[in-house]
Amino acid sequence: MIEHRNNPLGKPEKVASTLEGFSPLLDALRQLIGDSRQQVLRAVDTVQVQTYWQVGRHIVEFEQGGKNRAAHGKALLATLAQSLTREFGKGFDASNLRYMRLFYQAFPIRDALRHELSWTHYRLLLRVDSAEARQWYVQEVAAQNWSTRALERQIGSLYFERLLLSQDKAAVTAEAQTNLGALEQSPRAFVRDPVMLEFLGLPDTGRLLEAKLETALMDKLQQFLMELGKGFAFVARQQRISTETQDFYIDLVFYNYLLKCFVLIDLKTGPLTHQDVGQMDMYVRMYDDLRRGEGDNPTVGILLCGSKDKSVVRYSVLNGSEQLFASKYRLVLPSEEELRLELQRDREEIEAHQDLRGEGNDDSET
Repeated sequence: MIEHRNNPLGKPEKVASTLEGFSPLLDALRQLIGDSRQQVLRAVDTVQVQTYWQVGRHIVEFEQGGKNRAAHGKALLATLAQSLTREFGKGFDASNLRYMRLFYQAFPIRDALRHELSWTHYRLLLRVDSAEARQWYVQEVAAQNWSTRALERQIGSLYFERLLLSQDKAAVTAEAQTNLGALEQSPRAFVRDPVMLEFLGLPDTGRLLEAKLETALMDKLQQFLMELGKGFAFVARQQRISTETQDFYIDLVFYNYLLKCFVLIDLKTGPLTHQDVGQMDMYVRMYDDLRRGEGDNPTVGILLCGSKDKSVVRYSVLNGSEQLFASKYRLVLPSEEELRLELQRDREEIEAHQDLRGEGNDDSET
């Protein structure tokens, strides 16, 4: 008799083990679904690339149709971007339109419409000055099925140039293949690609995924600091501080009773920018003015940027507090390197779990 107790979803787990030929059927369905997903990706990539090449062609031909049009190229792109962005979203801002124009000028149609390359591939290739190198990378992407991260790594490491100069080309190739081993992505990775999401008019999907990642990272960072045993007491998440005209929200707030100070944490999942640094400095100044009590030491901020390629950690203290930070705070607070490694480990663990859920769990979100 087949049991269904202890299985809240009612899945016939024991039936699978008794059905003859079940494993080959499951393997066949996995192959079918995986191939179908790849076809969807290729179809979207192909249409996106064709569209952008044609947009670039129209812009160039318009500019060539009048003497003054090319001279006012920036104004043209800004005007086009204003109208197209309003109607179709960020995928058609001035920066992207500039890439589309360069795309048309740099690639003949036989190379621009290769189904193996996505728009992000081509944008990376447009950074390569040498036409010979660009053409070589096009062939390698198609032959080796490089992801965009793999192509970016190869361009950044001057793979083409090193191969040309090396007397031991096999060694250079072997080293490159080893470095790419850790960059392979699952077919689901496209749903995190903001370039594709913008083209499809679904930018909110990317923000939702990033918001989930940020929440999971904050969970782990909160646990990490509480378990350090160095005086951290949790205060709040997404704590609001307000001026007369604007509200701001701090991702994580702790009070350290050994240092007698507040510790503010702001988490970014993208690369570090000057605006991020300035914002954290502003948070520290505002918190000192609005929340710091009598007997409290100066507030300290920690800016964490956990981008895919590089995690960055930066402490923020107000002018005049540097000596206190160096002599006392440093003895209690985790170092930038400790926090960077923890952030990197947490992100890798979270994304690995997401990929496992997406590829091997039929209850995963789609």
